[in-house]
Amino acid sequence: MNERLRRAWTHRGALARLLWPLSRLYGAALTLRGWAYRRGWMRPVRLPVPVLVVGNVVAGGAGKTPVTMAVVRHLQGAGWRPGVVSRGYGRVSRGCRAVTASSSASEVGDEPLLIARRTGAPVFVAEARSEAGRALLAAHPGCDILVCDDGLQHLRLARDLEICVFSELGVGNGWLLPAGPLREPWPRAVGAALYRGTAPAGTAVAFEVTRALAPHAIDAAGAHLPLGSLRGQPLHALAAIAEPEAFFAMLRAQDLTLASAQALPDHYDFDGWKRPNHNGEMLICTEKDAVKLWPTHPDALAVPLQLSVAPAFFAWLDARLAALSSTPAGVAHGSETA
Repeated sequence: MNERLRRAWTHRGALARLLWPLSRLYGAALTLRGWAYRRGWMRPVRLPVPVLVVGNVVAGGAGKTPVTMAVVRHLQGAGWRPGVVSRGYGRVSRGCRAVTASSSASEVGDEPLLIARRTGAPVFVAEARSEAGRALLAAHPGCDILVCDDGLQHLRLARDLEICVFSELGVGNGWLLPAGPLREPWPRAVGAALYRGTAPAGTAVAFEVTRALAPHAIDAAGAHLPLGSLRGQPLHALAAIAEPEAFFAMLRAQDLTLASAQALPDHYDFDGWKRPNHNGEMLICTEKDAVKLWPTHPDALAVPLQLSVAPAFFAWLDARLAALSSTPAGVAHGSETA
């Protein structure tokens, strides 16, 4: 994302005000689309199992995928058999595809591939999440709940529960794209909000999350290496995520020596990427980057980001899902299906 634009989104300065008329046009288009769904001219596709959407209302990363993985692991531990659907942002393929541990990020997207490898849950990608959901349920008929990674604005897929994720940036200047970071107006009705930093405005129940580096790095073979063993060694840190500087800062906070740090655009495909001139520095990156780097740079070490979610959130989620399971199939569940 353009850094100048990102800075402009933090306040209502000259650039944001210049773009404000375009944001009004964008807002009008959103209003018309929502009206078409409310009038029944466009109808959401309802799948035969509960659908839980994890998304955000701001452009750029907010930590949706780590939340998705935490939710999936909780559901697995609670006896559910979850599947995951996603658009597969950044992939070069088209259509509906199953994601397996041996898939490539270029085929299915880096985040769906990471989810499949970390959780073991079935994952399908498609431009239309409803198509991905149908294909997943056909291939895995025992699946009894779907988690949609991103897709809060993908109204074509009916959902039973929405979780909106916020980073420390919150809603920025509060304006819609392109004058601000908002994909849609906020506040709006969602089941719950998960946030880092300051709780967002609105009436949704909100739970704080924190994130930190895991105490170990992972190599291409899956072996764990304590971060402490890397202290004193020069490292080339690499991050192609929404907030690369945050990753670099966390590495430095672990007393790791970053001889160099390279920030690349989010979802960068690393096609043809070559390591900069170096003097034997070890290559260290995020897990999302590693699924794309390991095929050509198997010496890279990935440091997982661990998410800590307030236990009250999972108690809330269990209660909401218990209420859904007692609701007759095919009945819309509250305003979150809009």
